[in-house]
Amino acid sequence: MLVRDFHFHLPAGLIAQQPLADRAASRLLHLDRASGRIADRAFRDLPGLLRPDDLLVFNDTRVFPARLYGRRSGARSQPVSPNNPAAKGFLQGRVEVLLTKRLTGLSGNREPETENELWSALVRPGRKIGVGERLTFGEGNDELHAEVTARGEFGERTLRFESVADFFAALDRIGHVPLPPYIARADSAADRGRYQTIYARARGSVAAPTAGLHFTPGIFDQLRARGIEMANITLHVGLGTFQPVHAERVEDHKLHTESYSIALETAAQINAALAAKRRIVAVGTTTVRTLEFVASQNDGRIVSSTGEADIFIFPGFRFRAVGALLTNFHLPESTLLMLVSAFAGRDHTLAAYQHAVREKYRFYSYGDCMFIG
Repeated sequence: MLVRDFHFHLPAGLIAQQPLADRAASRLLHLDRASGRIADRAFRDLPGLLRPDDLLVFNDTRVFPARLYGRRSGARSQPVSPNNPAAKGFLQGRVEVLLTKRLTGLSGNREPETENELWSALVRPGRKIGVGERLTFGEGNDELHAEVTARGEFGERTLRFESVADFFAALDRIGHVPLPPYIARADSAADRGRYQTIYARARGSVAAPTAGLHFTPGIFDQLRARGIEMANITLHVGLGTFQPVHAERVEDHKLHTESYSIALETAAQINAALAAKRRIVAVGTTTVRTLEFVASQNDGRIVSSTGEADIFIFPGFRFRAVGALLTNFHLPESTLLMLVSAFAGRDHTLAAYQHAVREKYRFYSYGDCMFIG
């Protein structure tokens, strides 16, 4: 299977650069995966599209300010601006780092106070940052210092940060919201709340589970009024979600692992619904990956567990848990588009995307959504 089989043309003007003021004002494309029928709806129609016995499963991960702008220690550079330095090119000594996965303190939510923080990261300029290089982020009392300890492909590095009293508090002060690269603007203060689901709980993601960005308290009230059951799992979105596919053949691509957690009560909820042949509705591809990874390891059952998921879902995959999917629109030739194609069928999916382009839907993270059932 070729990666180029998942290409589609998208005019740049359809890529949403700003979120809507009202989260629930997004449009919704309804795709019947059995027939391929398409209907143009609004996100506010979602409660009425669901069955009363559906179980809606959300990913409650929380995005943190994972993008850092700094300098190579000892290099002369101007102070780091809160504006996007990439827009004007890198000054001498300037570096940009995107923290993608924490390699220490992964048990629960406990934060080690004395242990140095070890992270996987993407760095720019990647070719110039070698092992042993020291990097400094922030200014004055808010400085963070890191050493590059290992080098990977495509700009990946392992960074060891010097111990500070509260590492995540420092990130909150000097870090930036990790908006995707197709949003061609600097992050703003408003993005701290808007690039976050209203039910986000467990800190650890470098990208939002964007299908959940449309939900509001009012929508949740409507779901409860219809008696629709809801549950939460956690998958911390990392490099595996947005890493480009560099291979020509789909089967040759390997995903990075992402940390997940499913509580005992949630596992019991989902298993009870599956046993009763009720539909599991996944809110977002991250929820699909978590449920299908665990189900694939446990003969179709969901078990309470914490671990690392590396499942790559593309056409031909057998779904064991998920029966319907709410998702935003995804990049051409991306693993997320392949997942949606596996669920709805490649032809149905690409036809729906072509329809969305013709009807001028808003695309990607701050854009509109699809409901596939």
